Amino acid sequence: MNTKAIITNKLREAFSPESLDVSDESHLHEGHAGHRPGGETHFRVYIVSDAFKGKSRIERHRMINSALAPELAGGVHALAIKAQAPGETTS
Repeated sequence: MNTKAIITNKLREAFSPESLDVSDESHLHEGHAGHRPGGETHFRVYIVSDAFKGKSRIERHRMINSALAPELAGGVHALAIKAQAPGETTS
């Protein structure tokens, strides 16, 4: 299973999201720190879940980072996160 699929599955299991999009942006970082041949190093996550209601942006990021700790300790170099509760507007 590739890293994108692992991240997607872990976030679905942990947060039962209403909406989830995981993008591999590794190709945008060729030649930069953390990039390696074959990619799977830089990801962007958009997630909407009830689990984030009443949580600050930092708390939400910590929740996601905790769920993905093995991946972040391994091959994932960068993870951009946009986490919202249902009904929140994008900022």
